[in-house]
Amino acid sequence: MNSVAAKAPKADCAPGTRLVRAGAIAFLAVIASWVIYAVISGRDGALDPVDLTVYRDGGLIVRHVRPFFDPNANDPLYDWGGYSSLALKFTYTPFAAIAFALISFIPWTPLWILSIIVNICCLLAALWFTLGALGYDNRRVRLGAVLVAAAVTFWLQPVVRTIYLGQVNLILMAVIMWDLCQPDYTKNGKRRWWKGVATGVAAGIKLVPLIFVPYLLITRKFREAAATVAGFLATVIIGFVVLPHDSSKWWLHGMVLGDGNRAGFMGWAGNQSLRALVTRLSGSVAAGQTPWIVASVLAVIGGLTAALLLERAGYHVVAILTTALTGLLVSPISWDHHWVWMALAVATAGHYAIAAARRNAKRTARWLWLAVAGMIVTFAPWPDALWTKENLGRFSFGLLWLQKNTNPLQFSRYGDQPYYVEYHWHGFQLIWGNAYILGGMALLLLLLAIALRLRKGASPAEDSPRRSLPAAVQESRL
Repeated sequence: MNSVAAKAPKADCAPGTRLVRAGAIAFLAVIASWVIYAVISGRDGALDPVDLTVYRDGGLIVRHVRPFFDPNANDPLYDWGGYSSLALKFTYTPFAAIAFALISFIPWTPLWILSIIVNICCLLAALWFTLGALGYDNRRVRLGAVLVAAAVTFWLQPVVRTIYLGQVNLILMAVIMWDLCQPDYTKNGKRRWWKGVATGVAAGIKLVPLIFVPYLLITRKFREAAATVAGFLATVIIGFVVLPHDSSKWWLHGMVLGDGNRAGFMGWAGNQSLRALVTRLSGSVAAGQTPWIVASVLAVIGGLTAALLLERAGYHVVAILTTALTGLLVSPISWDHHWVWMALAVATAGHYAIAAARRNAKRTARWLWLAVAGMIVTFAPWPDALWTKENLGRFSFGLLWLQKNTNPLQFSRYGDQPYYVEYHWHGFQLIWGNAYILGGMALLLLLLAIALRLRKGASPAEDSPRRSLPAAVQESRL
């Protein structure tokens, strides 16, 4: 009896125990640093939830300004003048407004506190689903890895910017990763017929997730593609039932194709998409239209080709992230906070770097760690104190904000003007002002190159995400 007890592993030596402890300490330290920053930076330093206010106001309009199911009502949702002196208008789908009507029941102070908590939890959830799909079957090891990854990625600019504005990007990302990373079958052997529906619902709030439909089609996941389309169409139908006039205005009268006056200046620095890049280089919105279409077609072909080859090679998570990256590049508007997907990219690249190091593939590990470092540097928030003396203790929230920029909403008042500063960037301004786009393009080309190498069989089979790091980790006593 005593000999059996002596041979039993101690709780402290269980696989992943030390990793959980280290991750918890690191993550709590990072959260504490953000709280301290929020306190010392003052108003608008770490929190200025203007987007959350627009969401709530849209919900209040649905609840109070128009009666539900009234076919004779006008279109107050999209005729609303907007929030604050910036006149921030509601630019989301009618279904999104209906969803936001639910949160509008919550008083303001509890709402923005809840927004912070939910966004942090969704970062953890998205990482949990990602690492689960990468093969982390041991829950303790998986939890420890999630906490470490969250500590590393929390301070990425898109993440803190999402929290700063009260945005929903982390929520939608977590929903999509949960949806697309589920096994096709339950433990009871029943097929998950609903797989893809949640991605369609996410697209019903923000349209960019529709990029996953062609990805599912080319990877021959027709059932999931159909479920995604069905989920999306359900949101459209709900919108027409509850808000018929607003839905008609959005879907049938041009708003879905983009009303440039509503969102602001397409070439504003905060827009980190191919269209924004081409607009800034072309000198006007109109001149950039055709080049953007050409660039987007090439990006879609390259991105989906890479996703297809990666999926065939067994890299399911990397294929999903490649598709998300493609969507960020080709979307007409990809605000800086839309790039929260880079948190998952950093975690995934780190996973493969550790896996390569464990099998003694030192060259591969070095390149992967270099990619991790490059993504962190590109998407990190940078202290204003490095560049200006006026804002000591404040953060510029990313390389793209290092130069002064025009108000994006001037476009809605004055139209496309040649004096907008983005048209006159030069030198390093062209690099840091387009940092996310350039970094995203470089990453997409790298992923395409890796995918083509995999197609030629240049990578060993043990690179499969289900067979690399987790088994080695779980056999050790971290």
